[in-house]
Amino acid sequence: MPCLEANSNSIPPAAEMPLVEMSGIGKTFAGVRVLEDVRFELSPGEVHVLAGENGAGKSTLMKILCGVYPDYEGEIRLAGRPVRFKSPHDAFRHGIAVIHQEIALIPDLSVVDNIFLGREPVRRGGWLDRSGQRTKAREILDQLGLDLDERQPAGDFSVAIRQMIGIAKALTFAAEVIIMDEPTATLNGPEAERLFTLIARLKAQGRGIIYISHKMEEIYRLGDRATVLRDGRFINTARLPDLPEEEFIRWLVGRKLDQQFPPRRASPGATRLEVTGFPLPNPAGSRNNVGAGVTFRVAAGEILGFAGLQGSGNSELFHGLFGACGDEVGDSVMLDGRPFRSVSPAYSLRHGVALLTNDRKGNGLVPALSTARNITLAALKKFSPRGWLRPKSEQEAAATQRDALNIRVASLDQEVGELSGGNQQKVVLAKWLETAPKVLLLDEPTRGVDIGAKHEIYELMNRLTATGISILLITSEMPELLALADRILVMHRGRIVAEFDRTVATPEKIAHAAMGE
Repeated sequence: MPCLEANSNSIPPAAEMPLVEMSGIGKTFAGVRVLEDVRFELSPGEVHVLAGENGAGKSTLMKILCGVYPDYEGEIRLAGRPVRFKSPHDAFRHGIAVIHQEIALIPDLSVVDNIFLGREPVRRGGWLDRSGQRTKAREILDQLGLDLDERQPAGDFSVAIRQMIGIAKALTFAAEVIIMDEPTATLNGPEAERLFTLIARLKAQGRGIIYISHKMEEIYRLGDRATVLRDGRFINTARLPDLPEEEFIRWLVGRKLDQQFPPRRASPGATRLEVTGFPLPNPAGSRNNVGAGVTFRVAAGEILGFAGLQGSGNSELFHGLFGACGDEVGDSVMLDGRPFRSVSPAYSLRHGVALLTNDRKGNGLVPALSTARNITLAALKKFSPRGWLRPKSEQEAAATQRDALNIRVASLDQEVGELSGGNQQKVVLAKWLETAPKVLLLDEPTRGVDIGAKHEIYELMNRLTATGISILLITSEMPELLALADRILVMHRGRIVAEFDRTVATPEKIAHAAMGE
């Protein structure tokens, strides 16, 4: 695998001892104990899964390891040597790379400049080695199967492609320890498979990988060992081949979870949303007429699933229906038997259509605002009659949503950017539920959410449809799609190419249709 030259401080090969040993790790924020006597170990050539519910302390532990939090209790050893990193750059120099769940790229910089930002190779005399940069970037992008122009701005690409660019960024130097935080959250099946192949190659080279994921299928496929945290405490460590899934889930949630997916008893009503020849928008905002456009209908109380590979048009369809592209599309959409014009998000919200996007960081939350303000932001008008905000009503509504979705937050005044990724996702969902929608467009609603919280969201979706709300669902997790959707539409290159009832849908049928077969 092509890499930059290893730094002299990087971890030497040491198969006879762990690459990483963390012992007695403790951390406190503003008087709140978030980690207590946690231990963790990583061996060469190992994928060690770090698991736990949202808010369990996984991210805090990893931020300690990669130098974000230099003030902590306990000890870290790298290949037997005690270390205490002062900064992320310090950890980086010692051979620790991080692939973040939230994409850490600068949109206006080119792909190659993002990959080498802060560690640009230079030639003699201090001049940037532009040619060498592009060559190394092209090699690693090819290994990830990314056929793109590395000179283009990173912001020109989809969320999934930007995630792959972030992975390339972390892999272009000789890291011995690689932290992967939900690396497949935005990837489709083929993209994830390429990453899994790369992980196997890294293991064979003796690299140690700390893998954070809420996807049970991935955990058991990739992991050698798993360590579970709960409420900031170490619960247990075990070899995954020896750990039954039921026991693993009990460690995670502190109780036995009888069923991952609650029973689905659908009773669809009258047609709620009817779409006829709807032209898909493209990212630039203009309409892309693909044949006769997209045609489908969804009933009140129904969950309609959408499947398809990256670029199939699923997310673009949801954005178009929500009016995020700004163009009115005649009478191609009917809501409760009346014309619905997708002219703007404000129009859609007034008429009961809400969209949870697959990018909570980019367009789902305002990180610097409080949790309460984020929850009420889309429905602010009802808390400000005659233009005057009523903070008490706003706080009461936010508290109701917090309790209903079990959002773990120290206070509703806490900035939402300080919450774990899964709790941020639940805040986004609460924001749209506060608008009292008739049609809820959910694009990856359980991304980055732990197994216990997923179960809560599944139950919530059942309760919502029982009240007559229609749900349109995109999810990259096939078991989730098959268990939740009453019907599944498969898209390929901007067209609906297949429809399956839940009683006959299988992963194989969906995959074949998604590939245009």
